[in-house]
Amino acid sequence: MYRNVLILTSVLGFVTLLAAETVAPLPALTAEQIVDRNVAARGGVQAWRAVKTMSLAGKLGVGGNQRATLQTKEQVAVARGKGGGLPAMPGRPAQEVQLPFLMELERPRKMRFELEFAGQTAIQVYDGAQGWKLRPFLNRRVVEPFTDEELKLSSAQADLDGLLVDYAAKGTRIELVGMDKVEGRDTYKVKMTMKSAQALHVWIDAQTFLEAKMELQPRRMDGTDHPTEEYFRDYRPVEGLQIPFVLETRVLPVARTATGLPDVPVPPERINIEKVVLNPKFDEGLFRKPASTR
Repeated sequence: MYRNVLILTSVLGFVTLLAAETVAPLPALTAEQIVDRNVAARGGVQAWRAVKTMSLAGKLGVGGNQRATLQTKEQVAVARGKGGGLPAMPGRPAQEVQLPFLMELERPRKMRFELEFAGQTAIQVYDGAQGWKLRPFLNRRVVEPFTDEELKLSSAQADLDGLLVDYAAKGTRIELVGMDKVEGRDTYKVKMTMKSAQALHVWIDAQTFLEAKMELQPRRMDGTDHPTEEYFRDYRPVEGLQIPFVLETRVLPVARTATGLPDVPVPPERINIEKVVLNPKFDEGLFRKPASTR
């Protein structure tokens, strides 16, 4: 889910050469040095180790979708059989709805997520081994266990300090891929290979050494896996740690969907964090299976 004490480390210098100013190249750094500077910029490894629990509250953007409604293969076949073009399909709501959320985290990998919608509260809980969900807005008022895929994703999630703090102890290998531009800024592109052999990339700002972007698990939409990225913005200090208060998820288009039709871009989804509390005291049963509502 989801950047701490901001150390603005300048890596650009100006030198005079033949009476003209030129920009010095970025210093050669190893992947290990880049990650060390990232952890220091976020507040330092000791400060993060001291965080045992965390609470985040804010607004989650959901429901916004400017993608055209995809047709089924049967609809496409009927339209083409009549010799006509494909009929226009109704669009989906374009305005992103902002819903209040509360996320509570505890080591190791415990999570409780509550989302308010239409006067009801949806809940997801993961106790580090098992997970449950309650979705009353879908008229599912009985607690359901996580699916095998949801358990797999939850178990692979980073702990509350992220993937790079104590990465070696977590069994992660890192490798510098090269330099890249993210929203006009120079970044180091670092490959992370987790203990599970899963590989993801993170882009670290070459000046602030804070994460600018991270590759996420692909999102399956319309029968097709779409590459997914998360951008980190609006870093603010919270008790000596630097935490991004704006997270933006982008689902990238693919050349063709499972229907064989061209893909349509998906608008970005934003999370606006309004409050972060470090080391709050949680009730003992917070991460247990929630009660059904009926």
